Amino acid sequence: MGDAPLLGGRYRLGARLGGGGMADVYRAVDTRLERVVAAKVFRAGTDAVGRDRFVEEARTLAGLSHPGLVTVHDFSATEDEIYLIMELVAGRTLADVISAGPLPPQRVAELGGQLADVLAHVHGNGIVHRDVKPSNVLIAGAGQAFLADFGISRLADAAARMTSSGIIVGTATYMAPEQVSGAEVGYPADVYALGLVLLECVTGKVEYPGAGAESAVARLVRPPEVPLGMPSNLNRALLAMTADEPRRRPTAAQSAELLSGAATEVIAQVEPSPAPPPTQQLPAAEVRAETRRNLRPWLLIGAFAVVLVALIGYFSLPAPPAAPTLPPASGPAGVARLPEDLANLEGLVRQ
Repeated sequence: MGDAPLLGGRYRLGARLGGGGMADVYRAVDTRLERVVAAKVFRAGTDAVGRDRFVEEARTLAGLSHPGLVTVHDFSATEDEIYLIMELVAGRTLADVISAGPLPPQRVAELGGQLADVLAHVHGNGIVHRDVKPSNVLIAGAGQAFLADFGISRLADAAARMTSSGIIVGTATYMAPEQVSGAEVGYPADVYALGLVLLECVTGKVEYPGAGAESAVARLVRPPEVPLGMPSNLNRALLAMTADEPRRRPTAAQSAELLSGAATEVIAQVEPSPAPPPTQQLPAAEVRAETRRNLRPWLLIGAFAVVLVALIGYFSLPAPPAAPTLPPASGPAGVARLPEDLANLEGLVRQ
């Protein structure tokens, strides 16, 4: 191992600690400062977009300072070597911890408060992580939680940058509904993802399992199932953090307060909603034609209703009274018939 070439002429790689889609993480030794570090090395063949994402991750982390963030020591983004040198956190990922079974609710609330506080700091610097998941959370031996892997994070005001191809960036299992539907992605997406991570800690199972598309679409069909019987602060926090609408979710700072029990109610999001899309103006002729098309069915329905009411009214009218029956005429009318009528009457009396 001592004869192996040094990374950047300075870092000697040791055991592989883990890896992702484009890079592997190694335990390494900084031969100049004689300290143990973590080296995230991108694999050969990484394209220009991958290098750009890596440089952005390095600069993002270098500009942040929080006890729950891994410190960046050095990086290189040449064509021959692409690596990131970070503080080595001795411990396990949260994914490894969950694999052993559900965590006690109080421990979940404690971890959630730590991670929400980290996100509040990240969001306060205008950055959206966009890939909060158990494998990106490191748990140190003392129980401290660290948020890692900012490889696909973006500045909040440039969230669409480097994703113009239309590819949804993130891990499907923990995506917020707005990420799945391709809507604007902001700070609430991180809060939602953290809510799903904490829910998984409580239940010991993934809330939306399955393949990428299946898992992603599932949250558009049903909300997460937050179990009963948890402490009220954790229950309130999980329900609020996994709300479907981004504006109904608390901020990361408010989430930390809910999880700690310092807050007992959810405050509406203060992030302004995106401006509605401009309304398309149609020519007047098209507007009139569209109006006629929209009114035609209602006119037909109205005419049918009028005819129906008229028929009901006609058949419900009472029958006209029958005309009185008069005796048949017995002869000429008026004075000329009087002698004949008297004669008839006299004949009837005599009988």
